[in-house]
Amino acid sequence: MTDLIPLAPSARPRRPEWLKARAPSGENYSDVLGLMRELELHTVCEEARCPNLGECWNHRTATFLLLGDTCTRGCRYCAIAKGKPAPIDEHEPERVADSVAHLRLRFAVLTSVNRDDQPDGGAHIFARTMTLIRERTPDCQIEVLIPDFDGNWEALQQVLDARPDVLNHNIESIARLFRRFRPRATFDQSIELLARARAFDPQLVTKSGMMVGAGETNAEVLEVLDALRRSDVNVITIGQYLAPDASYWPVDRYVTPDEFAMFRDEALKRGFRHVESGPLVRSSYNAHAHVGASQH
Repeated sequence: MTDLIPLAPSARPRRPEWLKARAPSGENYSDVLGLMRELELHTVCEEARCPNLGECWNHRTATFLLLGDTCTRGCRYCAIAKGKPAPIDEHEPERVADSVAHLRLRFAVLTSVNRDDQPDGGAHIFARTMTLIRERTPDCQIEVLIPDFDGNWEALQQVLDARPDVLNHNIESIARLFRRFRPRATFDQSIELLARARAFDPQLVTKSGMMVGAGETNAEVLEVLDALRRSDVNVITIGQYLAPDASYWPVDRYVTPDEFAMFRDEALKRGFRHVESGPLVRSSYNAHAHVGASQH
């Protein structure tokens, strides 16, 4: 009997031209980078290797990464370091507020790693940072991109009580792939978080985002849009999933610009008031444009 020859792993799809981004450079980029180093701050722009880093920093905007740079979860798509994090730095909110004031930001985005080692998941740091930003830069609007706090709704309430202008929680993927993509989270819990935010304040802009090209079908993407709209989410961002390297969840395919345009059209038909849908779109891309979504 002839020995069976094992099949070689299938080649990863070649990245198309529409997914190429410019290397970051420019005076404003250098200024923001220097400030982050000086104040020992982290940004999700760097930690998650965002392709829009240069564009955003040259507009003097950045998404601040709170609660350190090490996540307690092992999501299979995310480039942020995973492991046992350092103790929470209770002075971090002051440094972030100083940075927002220095940059003269009109819009700041705050996100974080997951901190399942903390009773409140670090929610008090979100709240304190918002308070200090408003004290020092009163005209600055704030978006928070929060984790699920492991279903701790009292922690969510701490964040809501600090009155963000935009409450963002990313759904990331479809229900069928969710637990393999995000092993420590559930699709229904993320939907419930967004529904609770809406119930707290009908005027609050709520937002979510997802990545495509990770094994889902276009029909399943539309099902996620329907689920988000049932919780009256106002804003949706849809971008191409890009694996940080070969050890992460593989890219299944590169979604075409025409498909992203279709997702945008379908989202608008469903009642989303602002949609960012494109290959290089990430959750905080054009975030300043999202705050007016509830005023349409």
